[in-house]
Amino acid sequence: MVAREAPDLNAKDVLRRKHERKSRQHPRFMARKALLQEHGLRSTPPEPGSPPLPPPGTEAASSVRQRPRAESGGAPCRRKPSPGESARPLPSKCVAIDREMVGTGPRGRVSELARCSVASYHGEVLYDKYVQPETPIVDDRTRWSGVTRQHMHEAIPFQVAQKEILRLLKGKALVGHALHDDFQACKYIHPRGQTRDTTYVPSPASMPGRTCVSLKDLALQLLHKTIQVGQHGHSSVEDAVTAMELYQLVEVQWEQQEASSLQPHPEDREPDSGTDTEQYMGDPAQGASRGTGEAPGRTE
Repeated sequence: MVAREAPDLNAKDVLRRKHERKSRQHPRFMARKALLQEHGLRSTPPEPGSPPLPPPGTEAASSVRQRPRAESGGAPCRRKPSPGESARPLPSKCVAIDREMVGTGPRGRVSELARCSVASYHGEVLYDKYVQPETPIVDDRTRWSGVTRQHMHEAIPFQVAQKEILRLLKGKALVGHALHDDFQACKYIHPRGQTRDTTYVPSPASMPGRTCVSLKDLALQLLHKTIQVGQHGHSSVEDAVTAMELYQLVEVQWEQQEASSLQPHPEDREPDSGTDTEQYMGDPAQGASRGTGEAPGRTE
């Protein structure tokens, strides 16, 4: 009986020790296997139903090894966007701006910021505040600006408004009509590549011979929308939203042209007889009027 039990005990010990040795080696084996697969030195087993791999050493086998890891269980491959798509700003990174001015200085001929509005791509109001000019107001220009003395009671200082506005515009594609006026009012210059001035929207055929088209006329001709009416002056919120709607009307073509154009913008170079600037509605450096019957010194 003793002679029979001894071999059984020895066999159990051998199996137990072998199992323990395998369990200790298993983590190292898996780590080494992963390392080999990462460096392409060990191929993964084919999935069920997939065609067999070509024999090693052939041209087909080398092409299989050169395939990106995304085809063998890695991150999915994504279609490379076209130049127009990659350059097109996201809606969340696109805002429109407009402002209203009042007169300061001698006889109220100096224009200063009195209201600023910023709208989102979808027309939501992101910012709309009245601003106290740095010098005393001489002319409210209510007929055009819509600003009254009562509005100034809730106005914030210009320095405060400027910081809030610039913080909101940072890193955004900025849409507006005659943006040079907005920049002058805010004492700020936005990066040229991130500005979309609607004075560059192609002029409608029904407006021959016009060098500058107002935002009001563009809204009526292209959007069939009436703005800047009544005796209460303009609304910077309405104008900002309208500028964004005009931009969206030609957004795809505009962004494709921006992405493919290698020439400097017309406002960045001296005009000459060979420059094709007639397709635009005027150089904002000359001032583009947003309405009719503007106040002296006001260009919108």
